[in-house]
Amino acid sequence: MVLASLFAALTAAGAYLAIPIGPVPIVLQNLFVFLAGLLLGSRWGAASVAVYLLAGIVGLPVFAGGTGGIGRIAGPTGGFLLGYLPVVFLVGRLTERRPASGARDVAAMAAGALLLYACGAPWLKLATGMPLSQALALGVLPFLPGDALKIAAAAVIAKSLRPLMRMP
Repeated sequence: MVLASLFAALTAAGAYLAIPIGPVPIVLQNLFVFLAGLLLGSRWGAASVAVYLLAGIVGLPVFAGGTGGIGRIAGPTGGFLLGYLPVVFLVGRLTERRPASGARDVAAMAAGALLLYACGAPWLKLATGMPLSQALALGVLPFLPGDALKIAAAAVIAKSLRPLMRMP
């Protein structure tokens, strides 16, 4: 429970490192969502993201740029925010109960990133009225290189932290 709370706080902190590049900013939130799935598993990872989302929905300033409220969920980034929940569950599910493997971790996070894009881009299209091609151009393409770096960083961090988390 403590670790789930810690990851909810880390996800919120990742939102403050936002680079506004259009309707969807570049943030570090997904790095911590990936790590929550890798290190906490599907259930506790989902609990950490649920706490984060509930904090933002009730108005705490935990979303990108220090914002909060239900309006952020209804806005252009809502699909990405809500997408964190199935993403963390998927990453956790694909990696838990199996021996740790860097390749498995990277594959799980890549699948999670694709799921996040599948949740976020259509929502961006609906929230803004833009064509799907434009939603993909603004909500997916600019993020591919950064997300690849976040996946690589999360794999290294998870490899370093797993032995420490198994301590009695």
